[in-house]
Amino acid sequence: MARPSSDMAEFRKVFSNAKHVVILTGAGVSAESGVPTFRGAGGFWRKWQAQDLATPEAFARNPSRVWEFYHYRREVMLTKSPNPAHLAIAACEARLSRQGRAVTVITQNIDELHRRAGSKSVLEIHGSLFNTRCTNCGNVAANHKSPICPALEGKGAPDPNTNDARIPQEDLPRCEQAGCNGLLRPSVVWFGETLDADILTKVEGELETCDLCLVVGTSSIVYPAAMFAPQVAARGVPVAEFNMEDTPATMRFQFHFQGPCGSTLPPALERHETEVI
Repeated sequence: MARPSSDMAEFRKVFSNAKHVVILTGAGVSAESGVPTFRGAGGFWRKWQAQDLATPEAFARNPSRVWEFYHYRREVMLTKSPNPAHLAIAACEARLSRQGRAVTVITQNIDELHRRAGSKSVLEIHGSLFNTRCTNCGNVAANHKSPICPALEGKGAPDPNTNDARIPQEDLPRCEQAGCNGLLRPSVVWFGETLDADILTKVEGELETCDLCLVVGTSSIVYPAAMFAPQVAARGVPVAEFNMEDTPATMRFQFHFQGPCGSTLPPALERHETEVI
């Protein structure tokens, strides 16, 4: 099987003709903004990896510890900014929408950096660090408070020698819906949970109708997202991968551009000479 092309001029021709672009993004995009990925060697918070804490069972056992972990991640995210890849995607969406063309971001990231960069059409398949869901009434709400509740202020240090805060459950984030006061959890998809059916339906619609797909900064090993781009490629639609290295899906794609996506993506998505606006 031939290697995917790394001919940027050829990709740009395909891009100039695309009417409906889908951009799949993963942790590699946010890593360039300094966001910890918690994957692989060294991906620890205290002595735990994300898969030890990001589960319904971990939350049921120790909601204080899990909230410390997510409070730390929220506070870190508030210090980070969108990088050139996020900004290039948002600028491309704004520009193409004026031409009657569509750009939709489907992201595995929970950091909202695409939204902060200005992207409007974003499907967050794993949820958001800045949304909460009530374990009692089910209400989902945006929450950008810092700290999210007084008891978590100054808590969540990642150092392995840090002791758990052991915050009483009644002092953890609580639902503000009238008469509820239920315990809140982060509105993210944890290990062992299924993706939101409504979002998946929208994702399927995008994948079935796009005429160009970009895979940006994703390892292509987390399912079901790992199958999204191969599914598009299987129906003959051009797929371009922007990544630091090959992935298990690379050989299925038409294009592959290696390197930091903050460097490779902006020239790929800038205004093409054939664009009228």
